[in-house]
Order: sequence, then C-alpha cells, then structure tokens
Amino acid sequence: MARTYGSLRLTPAGWLLGGIEPHVSIRLKQLFPRIPKGAVPPYVLPHTDILDADLDWFLTRYPLSMAEEDRAALTEGRLGFEQDQAEMERILLPDYQPPAVLGLQPGQQVRRYQQQAVELLRRRRSLLLGDEGGLGKTYTAAAFLCAEPSALPAAVVCDAHMQAQWREKIEAFTSLRVHLITRGSPKLPDGRSYDLPPADVYVWRISQVAGWADVFAKGLVRSAVFDEPQSLRTGEHTAKGRAARVLSRNVGYRLGLTATPIYNYGAEMWNIMRFIDDEVLGSYDDFAREWCTDTGGKTRIADPKALGTYLREQHVLLRRLKADVGLELPKVSRIVEHVEHDSKALGSIEDLAHHLAIRATTGAFVDRGQAARDLDLMVRHQTGVAKAPAVAQFVRLLCEAGERVVLWGWHREVYEVWLQSFRAAGLAPALYTGSESPVQKAAAKTDFEAGRVNPLIMSLRSGAGIDGLQHVCSTGVFGELDWSPGIHQQCIWRLDREGQTQPVTAFFLVTDEGSDPPMMEVLGIKASEAAAIVDPHLGLQQVDGDITNVRRLVERYLARKGRPVESALQAANQNGVT
Repeated sequence: MARTYGSLRLTPAGWLLGGIEPHVSIRLKQLFPRIPKGAVPPYVLPHTDILDADLDWFLTRYPLSMAEEDRAALTEGRLGFEQDQAEMERILLPDYQPPAVLGLQPGQQVRRYQQQAVELLRRRRSLLLGDEGGLGKTYTAAAFLCAEPSALPAAVVCDAHMQAQWREKIEAFTSLRVHLITRGSPKLPDGRSYDLPPADVYVWRISQVAGWADVFAKGLVRSAVFDEPQSLRTGEHTAKGRAARVLSRNVGYRLGLTATPIYNYGAEMWNIMRFIDDEVLGSYDDFAREWCTDTGGKTRIADPKALGTYLREQHVLLRRLKADVGLELPKVSRIVEHVEHDSKALGSIEDLAHHLAIRATTGAFVDRGQAARDLDLMVRHQTGVAKAPAVAQFVRLLCEAGERVVLWGWHREVYEVWLQSFRAAGLAPALYTGSESPVQKAAAKTDFEAGRVNPLIMSLRSGAGIDGLQHVCSTGVFGELDWSPGIHQQCIWRLDREGQTQPVTAFFLVTDEGSDPPMMEVLGIKASEAAAIVDPHLGLQQVDGDITNVRRLVERYLARKGRPVESALQAANQNGVT
C-alpha cells in the first residue's frame, strides 16, 4: 500500500484532516491559508468545489487515507470545479450566447459583454468588474440582481453622491424595488429601530455602513455590490472597512465595480480583494511574500503584470476597454500647460518649507513623518493658491469661447480665488465639492447640464461615477493635482463615457515651482504599476526606484538651499539622530 501522511474524512462541518505529519502540515498551511499558522491537527476545511480541487491536487503529493465514499465526494467536487472553470472560459468567448435576463423595464436590454459579467458572477459568486469608465457597470450590477433571484435582497454600498443615481438607474432599467438608507444606524433617536421597508435593493452610503455591522451579521441581505471599492483600500483599519467586511462575510455574492481599483500603490489590491474574495490572495503575509517588495517604506507589487494575469486567470477580475466592446470613443487628449504663478505666495513659505524638509530628513521617526505630511499639505496648498489666478484666467477664456468646462481642484481657498475671478467676468460658476450636501451637488450638476452655470468646479475626489456630464461637456481642466493617477482618470471618465459625441480634452495646468514638479514625477510611477495590474497586456513602463510621495518635495527644498539630502543625513548621523 502507498504511504499516507494522515487521514481525510467528510463531516457535516467540512473536511476533517487528522494525524497530519508535521512537515506535511507546513505545506498544507501554505496552500490553505485559512488554516491558522499556529493550529495543530485536526484541521477543518470547507467542502466546496474550488477547495475540493485544491485538496485533490494536494493528495497527489501527500496521500491521505480516506473512505471510498469520501473519495467519491472529493472527486465529484473537483470535477464540479473543472466544469465551472470550463464554463467560465466559455462565457468569455466571443460567440457566447447568454440567456435572457428577465425583470427589465420595457424596451431595456442587457448588452452581451454585460451579460458575460452577469453569468461569470453567477458562476463564481465573487467578481471585481474593472470595465473602463462609461461601459455601464451599474447596469451590469442591476442585470445580475434581476438574473439571480437568490441574490436578493441586495446591498449596494456607494459614495454619498451616487446613492440617488443608483436608485434612478435601477428603477429605470429594471422592475426591482429600491430603498435608500437614510440613517447611519438602525437605531432611531427615541430608541426605536429603523424598520427597513420591503425592497429588493438597499443602498447605503459608504459613510453609513459602520453603524449597520450588527444588522449585516444577521444576514439581512444575500449579495453585496461595492461601488468604487477603492474607498475601502485601507481595509479593516477603519470602522467602515470593518463593517464592510462583516457584510462581505455574510452574503453569497460579492461584486466590486471600479475601473481604478488602485489609487496609490499596488499593495492596496490585497485590501480591496478581501471584500470581494478573501481567499484568492491568501493572508497578507502570504501576499507580501509572494507578490510584493518593500522599497523606500512602500509595499510595491514586484510584478504587477503577473498579478493582473493571475487575477484574470482566477476569473475574479474582469476588465474590458471600450475598444474591446465596440464602443471606442476618440482618444482623450491630455495636454500639460505651464501657467504663471505668484512667486510671492510660494516665497512666503520658503523658510518654513525648508525647515520642514530638514525635519523630514533628519528628525526622529515620528517627527520625520509628521514633518513630511505638513510639508506636503502646506506646499500643495500654496502651489494651488499661487497659480489660482492663472488657472482662472485660462478657464475664463475657454468659457468665453463657448466651451462648457469642468474644473477640478482641492483646496477651499483656491476655489474662492476661482469663484471671485469667474463672477467678476460675468460667469456663473457652481461648486460640486466635499463641502456641499448631496442635494446641493445634485442641483449643481442639474444646473450645469441645463446650461444655467459654467464652469462646474468639482473636487478631485468628489463625483466618481456620476453620469450625465458627457452629454454637455467635453473639456476638463485640472487646476490642482492629486498624488494618485487613478483620481485623475476617474475625473476624466466623468466626461469620457458613452453618450459623449466630441473628443474629450483634459488640460493639466502646472507650474514649474512648488509641489507640481515632484508630483508629476511620482504620478508616472503610480500610474505604471496600477495599469500593469488591471491592463497587463499593456506592459509596464520602466521607472526608477521607489520614493515616498513627498521625497522629491523634500529633496527639492533641501537642494534649493544648497543642502542635498546626503549632507543632511550625514549631519544627522554626526549628531546622533536616527
């Protein structure tokens, strides 16, 4: 008889692995990270097709004794997994004919590429849909909820400004009943419970979910749709992240919708995938060991192209470009324009900026981090203020030439400079930023679309996913920059989406002083890593070694005073500073 290394038995709780030899336990835990590293036999693993397939493969190297009926159950699970894999490959073939989706409003239809995503999710139960902006990811989610009755009722978690749009699109596209959650907790001020009315889809704002964790744990809903899940990129370190994990663990279907899952560095993908499929990338230690490298204090993906390919092969990431589905729009023109800046505004912070740069390089650990953040915030703010008049003048010329313009920025003081300039020129600007309520934002968007206001000033991080601007505007201007290239792309997709009839032009207005030069360099590094994961066929551009976001900013201010980083560090070492 062949040697065995333990036993395997199917129980109501799953597969029970007993008597596993120590060296086999080590390999077993590497393959099945759900087994705690410190656990000792017996181990219990769930009886699912995908796990059965992995377990069956493991037994080819380390045979375990088992009864014939258990052997048959394991083989049946493996064959089921292989059948599902073959079916998912068939779904993605160009000639695939998907079944009809019932429950749509009269005259509505689901496009074939959307139906492919629907059927893939029905098979796999977990999917990150990364279709390019404007390809109707919201409609794909709605079609899935119509096509799969066992997914109802469903929870949608979205940004605050998207809550009303979700209801509008679902109700216009399907016959599903939608209820918008209005409170951050199921408890009313008088102590009574907030009784949810009967509905097929409940829509939570991301800011509300923290108070609903206990309700999610009771299995209130059967599926979860995370719209723009990159807002959860910090994982369970926040209350909203912990509540979202409770929701994710207590549903049968999980769908993430984002064309830009990575805003900063590729290691964010592990946190995001925890809400979609918490097994596909293993534990964080396994993920870091297998996929990452630590450079300059940043956890970077060692081979982004390989990670993207792996996620696609696992059918947990699906991404199509407009060109892939026959909806290619004219290529967006990205134009970098150098504008004048107020040298006094930047000069006023020179001494303090240099002082912070020294602290960011030579101070104690905590002090270095705080000094770097202070320097970043201060210089970005002053850079925005310094070029604000020139940005306003550039946008005024576009508006006076008849263009409808969306202008993106970040700082309130910068908005005020823009508003004064526009009003003085007889324009009627409107704000869509973090300071406006959802109702005020909706009114500003409606007025812009109706031609009553122009330009529309939007915060860089407000409005992801909104629909409708493309019908009236094809010109966007970045008056301030964000550290994340994903934010810039999200902004552009508000204009570059289906329904756009004109080529989109995005102007990046930068100055040769302040924070703009180092930000432009870092943005290229981040963009290359993110693109390689979601679009591995595009390849990875070569970049230099990793730097922190503000490292170049620190270097810039040290060099301006003739004190390069090396000399600052040398002085610090001589003084015993670490």
